[in-house]
Amino acid sequence: MDIRRILGELCKAFNAHDLDRIMAFFSDDCALEMPKGSEPWGSRFEGKRNVREALATRFEGLPDVHYGSEEHFVDPTADTGISKWTLTGTTREGTKVDVRGCDFYTFSNGKVVRKDSYWKIVE
Repeated sequence: MDIRRILGELCKAFNAHDLDRIMAFFSDDCALEMPKGSEPWGSRFEGKRNVREALATRFEGLPDVHYGSEEHFVDPTADTGISKWTLTGTTREGTKVDVRGCDFYTFSNGKVVRKDSYWKIVE
């Protein structure tokens, strides 16, 4: 499994806002932890359908969202990878977003089983 290649392809799919292409990389029993939420881990979504719906909210809330300046790191002994990026976009209310963040990915059998997202907090 070429995790670095998968991370690059995932970034391209996110920038294309292509949910079908994104979800093709995820397992049926996947989990997503978003950076915002009422719990220390943010908001957690489990199962492919719920993960897809949660990711759709990202594209709805930031219609022009783009992940740039990406870097990908891999630990093949643990089937994990990290993508660092700068997220830019504009909310529906017109607020500009420009933050540095990263996603921690865990893989099993060539599919994403967990995506854990972190953003810097801009004040």
